[in-house]
Amino acid sequence: MAKITLDNLAHSYLKSPQSEDDFALKELNHDWVDGEAYALLGSSGCGKSTLLNIISGLLHPSQGRILFDGKDVTHAPTAERNIAQVFQFPVVYDTMTVRDNLAFPLRNRGQPESYVAERVQEIARMIGMEDMLKRKAQGLGADQKQKISLGRGMVRKDVNALLFDEPLTVIDPHMKWELRTQLKKLHHDFGHTMIYVTHDQTEALTFADKVVVMYDGRVVQIGTPEELFERPEHTFVGYFIGSPGMNVIPAKVEGNRAYIDGTEMALANGYGPLNGKVELGVRPEFARLSQTEGLPVTVRRVEDVGRHKIIRADFFGHDINIIAGEDDRVSADMNRVHFDPSHVNVYANDWRVTPKVRTETVGAA
Repeated sequence: MAKITLDNLAHSYLKSPQSEDDFALKELNHDWVDGEAYALLGSSGCGKSTLLNIISGLLHPSQGRILFDGKDVTHAPTAERNIAQVFQFPVVYDTMTVRDNLAFPLRNRGQPESYVAERVQEIARMIGMEDMLKRKAQGLGADQKQKISLGRGMVRKDVNALLFDEPLTVIDPHMKWELRTQLKKLHHDFGHTMIYVTHDQTEALTFADKVVVMYDGRVVQIGTPEELFERPEHTFVGYFIGSPGMNVIPAKVEGNRAYIDGTEMALANGYGPLNGKVELGVRPEFARLSQTEGLPVTVRRVEDVGRHKIIRADFFGHDINIIAGEDDRVSADMNRVHFDPSHVNVYANDWRVTPKVRTETVGAA
């Protein structure tokens, strides 16, 4: 296990990058705690796989250093970093049996056969392949081969870190849940530092202690699932986390009041002068449809998704979403929306603004 330090790290696939826009991975300075489970979350092309490959040694950064427990491993080959990596598509030895595939990393390090047999049996049970240990990998399906890759990555207890690059892409949904559960158990039992790359927020939020959200080659927030939900530090985090994501509404903010298309709304906090693009961020869970309270809204449709209703509405020319309980009444005369002031975030140029003053009494919007 290792503490992983990213020191002034950046990478460009261009030979002579001229500006920040030329970098696939923009400058990073972070410490990832020894023994924690992290998920790198973001849309395709945001830089998460680039970062993972730099950590593993498959890619050398254009600038900066990477350290394991304070030791500079920037130019160390993958084999010297003592990590295990599982890729998006299965990498197995087709001519070997499932047992020999799982045993390979242990035998390669000269472990006693008694230990190899015990550990292989344990991992095979974990990935649901005990009855296939004698079968050749060549005749297995993609999902079964990926389970072998996962098992081979998990079979060693002494690694500095376990790296997973979208490993469940080819796994069926039921098995995805089981394997995520097993990965969390493995982390709990052995305390490996784990880094899990995914574009799926459910995978990230259910797997990780901390989620590292990436956007346009940059880490925009590292936090617990609760922190990402309650206080998105960037509008992308608010949009990407949640279903539906956070409502982002252009506004003018003066002190503890917000103005949307000239209509005034109270805020729970006060703010200093703001420049550039100013917006309010409100989760659909903290918006409520009303007959009498709030600002005018036009309901376009109501979607019943079983556990709750999603109300799609027009709000001063902007699309917003409101979540109502399954048993909550929604009628044609409900044409106002009330935002819970304590859950309204303010953003300037996409970044969350820290409030200056807490307002003790907030009137209804």
